[in-house]
Amino acid sequence: MDHIELRGLRALGVHGVLPEERVRAQPFEIDVVLGLDLRAAGESDDLTKTIHYGELAEMIVGVVESESFLLIERLAEHIAQACRADERVLEATVTVCKVRPPVPVEIARIAVTVTR
Repeated sequence: MDHIELRGLRALGVHGVLPEERVRAQPFEIDVVLGLDLRAAGESDDLTKTIHYGELAEMIVGVVESESFLLIERLAEHIAQACRADERVLEATVTVCKVRPPVPVEIARIAVTVTR
């Protein structure tokens, strides 16, 4: 299986359980790895035979910015489902990082990864 990877995609979204997370956007970082067959794109040099990276990135940012979930697990699931909506995508691995988690200890980030 071949892969397309988007790493470090950043977007602001309203996702979280705490009251302050429900009213103000916070930064999230998203990594996506799509599993698919890229042979036709590699042989033809034709953009229509692959996933358009820019459109994929815009779709993911749209999900983060327009939806609102309590759990980043649900956000990751929703992004994975959106990626899998393209029948060429056989597998989607999505990591959602909460860049500034509201926890009472020093921590760089909290992340959840799902593979569908």
